[in-house]
Amino acid sequence: MSEDLVQKAKDNAKQNFKDGLNCSESVYKAVIDTGVADISPETVSLATGFGGGMGLAGNNCGALIGAIMAVGAVHGRRNPLEGEYQERIDRLYGNPGLYRLFNGMAHEFKEKFGALDCMKLNEAYPEWFDKDRARGCMKMVIYAAGMAMEYILKGEKEGYTQAFGVNVAGKV
Repeated sequence: MSEDLVQKAKDNAKQNFKDGLNCSESVYKAVIDTGVADISPETVSLATGFGGGMGLAGNNCGALIGAIMAVGAVHGRRNPLEGEYQERIDRLYGNPGLYRLFNGMAHEFKEKFGALDCMKLNEAYPEWFDKDRARGCMKMVIYAAGMAMEYILKGEKEGYTQAFGVNVAGKV
């Protein structure tokens, strides 16, 4: 069943991108459309601004952001003010902790594609509408959707306790 969901997310993402959705929308919608969670389809609008590395600014890859948003839609804190202050902090930074799940996604994507920023990922294509650039982005979109589904599925079982990769807080 889990392999079926991963493949369905990938297939959805590919079709979304072919249909003209941006990278972030393609990934987020692909995962949500698998039915893995009861998330309103209108929330895809939250992903729109992240295409092209945040409105074509070339920053963080929109496909990766869409994947992180999809995982957050399933595993994120529904009520971030729940509990006492230290419980809220531990829920993010601790072991188990949510940041471990998302940190792993960024490191896996960078290992696969060599960078996290849209500009760097597409530096070989000076023309944005180059078909080869679009094909490269489609590969990232498909991969990001599959990765998101994998992280959703491993979630609390192993994702919240995996070791941190490099991070700004120096957590291990």
